[in-house]
Amino acid sequence: MLRCDALTKTYRSGGRELTVLNDISFEVEPGGFVAVVGPSGSGKTTLLGLLAGLDRPTSGTVHLDGADLTALNGDALARLRGGKVGFVFQSFQLIPTLTARENVQVPLELRGEAAVDRATELLERVGLGDRADHYPTQLSGGEQQRVALARAFSTRPKVLFADEPTGNLDARTGAGIIDLMTELNRDLGTTLVLVPHDLDLAAHARRTIRLADGRIVGDTAA
Repeated sequence: MLRCDALTKTYRSGGRELTVLNDISFEVEPGGFVAVVGPSGSGKTTLLGLLAGLDRPTSGTVHLDGADLTALNGDALARLRGGKVGFVFQSFQLIPTLTARENVQVPLELRGEAAVDRATELLERVGLGDRADHYPTQLSGGEQQRVALARAFSTRPKVLFADEPTGNLDARTGAGIIDLMTELNRDLGTTLVLVPHDLDLAAHARRTIRLADGRIVGDTAA
């Protein structure tokens, strides 16, 4: 489902070249659940952005569901992300003027699909069926993240990327979000790549890739 080969990312900083990722190679099978861990500055978020096609590597390749992301132009990348990729971020990124249901409907409507029934179904799936008409400011942090999760799964993505999705939540609520992601991964078969802010949450994954100084220093199965 997901493969990167010799992935390297460098930036110019203060007149010198800074290597954030160096020669990263691994594969993720369809339906896999992988946690990417490592200290701050190890390149986790940069790697997630490259795997999702949000940024381009300096060298190396990324293949997602058979497509070489490094060979696609901006429009083709946008179409691929819209059809095959879901995102969940730490900051929720809900539209404040839309209800929970309307937030979930947005990706579907952008694709010209019937949205109301699917959005309602997903909100019920994440335990928010009775909160569908509430606005983000009327929801707790955990509820907002559940809306964001429902939105991410609305288009039935092949791969879901989650960058510290529980970073703004208390430990109990965060664990509930990870449990829900695990359930959706299992039931819907969506490949899941997670960057957790808490190493304890990485234990939910079936595989852990550990980064340090931009390199893979560990790759273990649960």
